[in-house]
Amino acid sequence: MNRFAELLDRLSYTPGRNDKLALIVDYFRHVPDPDRGYALAAMTGTLDFKHAKPAMIRGLIEERADPALFRWSRDYVGDTAETIALMWPVRPGVNRVPDLSEIVEELDRTSKLDMPGRIAGWLDALDETGRWALLKLITGAMRIGVSARLAKQALAQYGSLDIAEVEEVWHGLEPPYLDLFAWADGLAERPEHGTLAPFRPVMLSHPVEEADFARMDPADYRAEWKWDGIRVQAVSEGGVKRLYSRTGEDISGSFPDLIEAMRFEAAIDGELLVVRGGAVAPFSDLQQRLNRKTVGKKQLAEFPAGLRVYDLLVEDGEDLRPLPFDERRERLEAWVAARGEPRIGLSPLIPFANFDDLTELRGHAEAESVEGVMLKRGDSPYLAGRPKGYWWKWKRDPFLVDAVLLYAQRGSGRRSSFYSDYTFGVWKDGALVPVGKAYFGFTDDELKRLDRFVRDNTINSFGPVREVTHEPDKGLVLEVAFEGLQRSTRHKSGVAMRFPRINRIRWDKPPREADELGLLETMLE
Repeated sequence: MNRFAELLDRLSYTPGRNDKLALIVDYFRHVPDPDRGYALAAMTGTLDFKHAKPAMIRGLIEERADPALFRWSRDYVGDTAETIALMWPVRPGVNRVPDLSEIVEELDRTSKLDMPGRIAGWLDALDETGRWALLKLITGAMRIGVSARLAKQALAQYGSLDIAEVEEVWHGLEPPYLDLFAWADGLAERPEHGTLAPFRPVMLSHPVEEADFARMDPADYRAEWKWDGIRVQAVSEGGVKRLYSRTGEDISGSFPDLIEAMRFEAAIDGELLVVRGGAVAPFSDLQQRLNRKTVGKKQLAEFPAGLRVYDLLVEDGEDLRPLPFDERRERLEAWVAARGEPRIGLSPLIPFANFDDLTELRGHAEAESVEGVMLKRGDSPYLAGRPKGYWWKWKRDPFLVDAVLLYAQRGSGRRSSFYSDYTFGVWKDGALVPVGKAYFGFTDDELKRLDRFVRDNTINSFGPVREVTHEPDKGLVLEVAFEGLQRSTRHKSGVAMRFPRINRIRWDKPPREADELGLLETMLE
C-alpha cells in the first residue's frame, strides 16, 4: 500500500503529462501482480466498493474528533480525504501495513456491518500519506491529474503496445488485469475477451481554430450538425443489446425504450437525444432520463429516447472501421433506410461549398438542439482516440452576458485556499437575481485577484460561502460565456445557464451597467 500511496502523492504534485506517464510506467515495472493491476483499476475508475461510502468514513472521523472541528477543517482544506488523513489519531504499531491487493479484495468481501472496523484498522496502521491514498481509493475521487486514457497510455508505453489495441480489449477485462499485464510483459498473446456486443473505443475530434482552416481543403471534408445530446454507441450482436456511453459505461438500463428498438445486428455510433415527432428536444429534456436506475412509464412517455446516427462501425459481423468515412456513410444511409425504425434517425450531412457558407449555417443552427458543426474528412478511417486532422468540432460561438458577482465559495484540491466558485446574477426590477454559477475561465493570476476581492468585500458568511458587495455602484461585473439557456423552477430568475464560464472580468464596469434578465429572456425565446 505504501508504494501505491507514494505513486498517488507524486502524481498529485507532478504537472507534466510525460512526467506522470514516466511515474506510472516505473510503478508498473517495479510492482508485482496483482497490486499493479489494482492500481491501474483505481486510476481508470473501474473499482467500486458497495459497502464503503463517504458518509460512513465521515462517521469514523466524527467518532474520533470533534464533528464541528472536522467540518470547519474540511471547509478550509477543501478535500475530505486529506482532512481525515491529517486529523486521524495516530496509533503507531497497531497493525501491519497491508498490501494494496489485500485492501481491494477485503473491501470487496467485507460485509456492511464489519466495514467500519476494517477501514478504521487500516487507517490506524497507515501513515498520513497512506491514509490519504486509502481514502482516495475507497471514494474513487483521485484528483491526481490522471485520466483513464493516460493510465491506459502508460500501460501501452510500459509494454510497447498500441494504445488503440489496449482500448480495443479493455472493456472485456476485469481487475487485476493479469492477462493484460502478461501481454504487456511479452508472456502471452493479446487477451481476447469474447464478450458479446462489446464496446468499441470511440473516435474523438479536435476543436478547430481559425489557423486550421488555412490548411484545410473544403472538398476533403463532410459536415454534419453537432447535436446537443450524449454521445453513445448502440450495439446489438448475437441477441445481446447494449447501449454504451462514450467512455464505455453500460447505460442500457436507463433507456429500455431504445433497447427495445435495437432490432439489428450492428454497432452504431450516434447521439442520444429526446425526440418527439421527429423533432429533437432541448438537452434539458434528456436530463430527465440521465443517471436513473429505473424509468417510470410517465418518463418514457414524456421524454422518449432516440438516436441521431452518424457512423456504422460493424454490420452483420463485418468490421467497417478501417473503411473511409465516405464508404461507411454510404452504407449507413442504406442501413438506416432499411430499418425504418422511428427512434433511430440519420444525422444529415450539411451541403456547403466553402467554409464561409458553413459559418453562416453554423450561426443559424437550432439553438436548443445543436451545439455547432462537425467536420470529418471523407477518407478518414474510424480510429480510437483523438487522431489529429481527421475530425474537427466547430462549436457555435457562446452567448455572452454581463452579470454581477453575488456569492463565492472555496474550491477543492489545489484551489481549496481560494474563493474560486462564483454565483452571479442580473438585474430584474431593480434587484439582482441569480442566474448561474461558474468555477473556471480565469487564469491563476486572475484567481488570486478575484480571491482578494471576495475577502475585501465580504458582507455575510454562510459556512464556506461568502456574500460579497453587490450594489449598483459597488461590486464586480463578470462577463459570462455560456452555451445555452433553459427554463428552471429552481432558480428565482426562472432560467438556468448551460456550461457557464468566466469569459472576462470587468473591473472597469459598475454593477448598474450589468445586463437585465430581459436580455436572457430574449435569448431564451
